[in-house]
Amino acid sequence: MRKAKDYFFQSLLWLSAIITVATLCIIVGFIFYKGIHLINLDFIFGDYSPSGGGGILPMIVTTIYTIVISLLIATPIGILAAVYLQEYAKQGRLIRVIRFATESLTGIPSIIYGLFGAVFFVTVLKMGMSIIAASLTLTIIVLPVIIRTTEEALKTVPLTYREGSLALGTTKLQTLYKVILPSAMPGILSGIILSIGRIVGESAAIFLTAGTVAAMPENIFSSARTLTVHSFLVTQEAGDIELAAAVGIVLIVIILILNLSATFISKKLNKADY
Repeated sequence: MRKAKDYFFQSLLWLSAIITVATLCIIVGFIFYKGIHLINLDFIFGDYSPSGGGGILPMIVTTIYTIVISLLIATPIGILAAVYLQEYAKQGRLIRVIRFATESLTGIPSIIYGLFGAVFFVTVLKMGMSIIAASLTLTIIVLPVIIRTTEEALKTVPLTYREGSLALGTTKLQTLYKVILPSAMPGILSGIILSIGRIVGESAAIFLTAGTVAAMPENIFSSARTLTVHSFLVTQEAGDIELAAAVGIVLIVIILILNLSATFISKKLNKADY
């Protein structure tokens, strides 16, 4: 009987894994099948043409802008907030409420963040439809992710590391940035990579804050569109599934490169710890 149960649950695990991998392969395979014939240097490095045949370089540049600006703002704030909650704050009801609020923010639909950004950044602060307004909105979206993953990474650092460092006469601040943060860096980096994936995949929030201008942005106060917004618009307006799939391929490659880079850096950091 016990062997039968083990076999049953093991079969369920294998079936779940096969379904997950098969679904992923079908989705990615469909996107590549529909859009791979459009991928060339002119498509990637050319300017957009409303009449057709143009490239997506302005959208790639806008996407990079939003990633860099959002992370430059969200990463230090998120890490410092997590360090305070985990290392300095007195654990009690208030901290539990803050953690609950942070976890709740991760479940809010991006359209709600987009509406807030459109009202606050675009209208109240008079930034207009711009890259900076979209980036600030995205900063709010990814902050809970960075805070929670950083907290979890800090929890994995053994208590003996802290005690050993303090026993050698270092201050708590020195222990923090010389011992704890370097040890937790692989986990922190994983959170940042998850944030990059969230930024790259956002469309609703960017649509309401950055606009839909398909031109090379002059600066961060220019209105522009990212790759996800461009993919949505060419599907909605022109019904061009093949072009949208080609944009999706570029997005997949960008995310793959970022994930591989993060894995490489994480392994280097782990080796450095030893």
